[in-house]
Amino acid sequence: MNYFETLWPHILEQLELLLRLVIACILGLAIGFERKNRNKMAGVRTHAIVAFGAALMMIVSKYGFIDVGDFDGSRIAAQIVSGIGFLGAGIIVVKDNNSVSGLTTAAGIWATAGVGMSIGAGQYFISICSAALLVALQEVLHRVGFLSNEAFRANVRLTLKNKVNIQELEDYITGEQVEIASVKVNRSDKDSTKIEMELVFAPQYDKVAFLNRLSAYPGVTAVRE
Repeated sequence: MNYFETLWPHILEQLELLLRLVIACILGLAIGFERKNRNKMAGVRTHAIVAFGAALMMIVSKYGFIDVGDFDGSRIAAQIVSGIGFLGAGIIVVKDNNSVSGLTTAAGIWATAGVGMSIGAGQYFISICSAALLVALQEVLHRVGFLSNEAFRANVRLTLKNKVNIQELEDYITGEQVEIASVKVNRSDKDSTKIEMELVFAPQYDKVAFLNRLSAYPGVTAVRE
């Protein structure tokens, strides 16, 4: 047996590991494409890189210490799970109105890491099925109205004439099926009062139309978010 015949099985093994990385990138790209189409912060490149990185680290975890007599191959895999959490946390944004965005994308990043880890471990079938299921889950839950629609919040700043009864204004707002989470009153001068309200709107509520009606309320001189 010559040197090439001896080396050939090792070459095939390395090519198979490279194939895992390529498949992980493709699956991450497919998951990120759905996010990109919704104009989310983390899109194709982020998901592809996360899947690639997770697959690479999983390969290192599984095969990088074979020459060590006694090693725990699960340690690196465990660190991937917790480490990706920090990446996901950077995607989550708390806006000025206390609403939170990016949770679904962060969860998708975390799940994409799982897909990459699974590919790195050589579990092709479950990896491909998981990626397809993740994309289908995001698509279906986005399109099915009663599952995807959520209540949302907005901070609204009002300038009122001092003669306006604030309690009556609050009753008007709640009568419009809008929940008042908090009210902050600032009397700016003898003729006007400034109010800041945190409002909670039902899913698919027409906020713009409501603000237009609110601006027409007697005694309201200015409405802004």
